[in-house]
Amino acid sequence: MNVFDFAMKMEEDGKAYYENLADQISQPGLKTLFKSLARDEQKHFAIFKQLKEGAAAPEMQDSDVIAEAKNVFQTLPQQSGAFEKTAAVLAAYQHAMNLESDSVRLYEDAAGKEEDQSTRELLMRIASEERKHFEILANIYHFVNAPNEYLAWGEFSNLDEFSQFGRKTD
Repeated sequence: MNVFDFAMKMEEDGKAYYENLADQISQPGLKTLFKSLARDEQKHFAIFKQLKEGAAAPEMQDSDVIAEAKNVFQTLPQQSGAFEKTAAVLAAYQHAMNLESDSVRLYEDAAGKEEDQSTRELLMRIASEERKHFEILANIYHFVNAPNEYLAWGEFSNLDEFSQFGRKTD
């Protein structure tokens, strides 16, 4: 399997995953955001398909997912009942973050090995978009998980250690 086949498979899987998340969530803003992420993954799939077929590196349009994410985050605190199944939602966001992180590494590695300058730039641009996807998902994760990190007692004197409480750290 060459890098284009692998990238196309990753993008297909990412699209299906985001569509599944969009179907499962009831909050309209997040539903729209996940659909937008799925569209970006489809756009990346089409680019890799063209590259596999031997076409020159195509032009890539900017993603609108960042603007949508800002709008979603402005409305989330005002809406209640956005996260009915918090544990399952958190696990889904962590899995999606892992997928995006793997995508970034794959595209940066492929760009480092690519000899054609325009293809290398395209791969780095896709890696940058995947990094933005990761950051959006991380922000959603932290927003949803915030109640789990709430410090209810004032008797702790070293609050800096609390940020890693319950997590495995290196």
